[in-house]
Amino acid sequence: MNPLSFSPIAATGAEPWDVLQLETTLQEVLPELIQVRRHIHRHPELSGHEQQTAALVAGELRRWGWQVREGVGRTGVLAELGPADGPLVALRADMDALPIEERTRLAYASSHQGLMHACGHDIHTAVGLGVARLLAGVAERLTARVRLLFQPAEETAQGAAWMRADGAMEGVQALFGVHVFPSLPVGTVGVRSGSLTAAAGELEVEVLGEGGHGARPHQSTDAIWIAARVVSGLQEAISRRLDPLHPVVVSFGRIEGGKAFNVIADHVRLLGTVRCLDLEVHAQLPGWIEDTVHALCRGHGGEARVHYRCISPPVHNDPALTQLVADAAVALLGRSRVQWLEQPSLGAEDFAELLADTRGTMFRLGVAGPGGCSPLHSNSFDPDEGCLGVGIKVLTLSLLRWMERPV
Repeated sequence: MNPLSFSPIAATGAEPWDVLQLETTLQEVLPELIQVRRHIHRHPELSGHEQQTAALVAGELRRWGWQVREGVGRTGVLAELGPADGPLVALRADMDALPIEERTRLAYASSHQGLMHACGHDIHTAVGLGVARLLAGVAERLTARVRLLFQPAEETAQGAAWMRADGAMEGVQALFGVHVFPSLPVGTVGVRSGSLTAAAGELEVEVLGEGGHGARPHQSTDAIWIAARVVSGLQEAISRRLDPLHPVVVSFGRIEGGKAFNVIADHVRLLGTVRCLDLEVHAQLPGWIEDTVHALCRGHGGEARVHYRCISPPVHNDPALTQLVADAAVALLGRSRVQWLEQPSLGAEDFAELLADTRGTMFRLGVAGPGGCSPLHSNSFDPDEGCLGVGIKVLTLSLLRWMERPV
C-alpha cells in the first residue's frame, strides 16, 4: 500500500467526512509541504530562537484562514479555526533544532554550521501545517474549535511551560501530538495507552578536590579520579540499591575539569540526565543521588556539590484518546500498519507539561525507509518523507472524529 494514500476502508460511506476529498487535497498540497519541510530543515533554529520558523508557520496559517497569534511562549505560534462556541481540541507540534553538525549530505542539509533538525521537529512542523491545510478546506463543517500549538524549545524542555504560562492550554478538552520514531517503518504508526515517556531530570555534580603536581598525586586530592568514581559508583549503586523492576538511567554527557596535563585537578563538573518511569521513585531520586555522590566523594577524600532540576514529568496517554487515534489509523492504513507498543520510552517529552491541564495522547510516526533510519539526535538522522502524508491524515481524521464524539 502506498503510505500516502487513504485506504478504501475509510471510504466505505460510514465515515461522516469525505475522506476521498481529504485525500485529494492532501495529494495536491503534499509537494508544497515537502518543500516547506526541506526549507525548515535547511534553516534550523535552536530552542528559544525559532523566529524565522515561527514567521513561516504564521504566514502559511494566515494564508489558509486561521486566526493566528505570534509570540505565544516567546517564539511559539497559536492558531485557531472553527466555531467559537464549540468544544476545543488542540494539536501540538514542536519546531526547534539541536546543536549538532549535520552529516547526511542531503541536498537540503542544514546551512547553519553546528545546527541540525536531528529529532524530526521539521517533520512535526510540516505535519502540523498539513493538518491545518486539510482542516481549512472543511472549515465550514467543523463542529469544534481546533487550536494548533507550534511550540518552541522542546529540546530544552522549556517551551511547553512557556506556552502554558501564556494561556495556550486554557479551555482545551483534548490534546493530540506526534513524534517521529526511527524504529518503525514509514507507513506505520505506534500507539500506547498509559506511560509513553519517562520523567526526566538534569543532574549537575561538582567534585571538589585539592590540586597538586602530577608527579606527586599522593600530596593532593585528585578531582578527576574522584569524578570517575562518581560516574561508575552511581551505576553500581543503581544496580544494587534500587528496585530493578523500576528502572533508573543516569547518563553523564559532559565532563569539565583540569587546567594542565601535569597538574592534578581540584575541580571537576559533571553534567548528566536522569530518567525514570515510576513517579514515586523519581521523587526520591534527587535526595538519593545527592547522598550517594557525597558518600562517594568523601570516601575518596573530596567533597561535592549536587544540583538536580526536574525537566519533565512522564507523558501519560489517555486510553480513550489513544484508542481514537488507533481506530483512525487502522481505518486509514490497515490493522497491520498500526502497532501497539509494549514498552514505554525512557526518552523525555515536555508534551507532558501540557497534559497538566487536560487529557491527551501522542503517537509514534514511523520514518524508517527501506535502508532503515539512524537514531534520533544522530548527525545522520534522515527520516523518509513518506511519513508526512501518514502523520497528516491520521491526525486530521483523529481530530475530525473527536468532533463527532468528544471523548
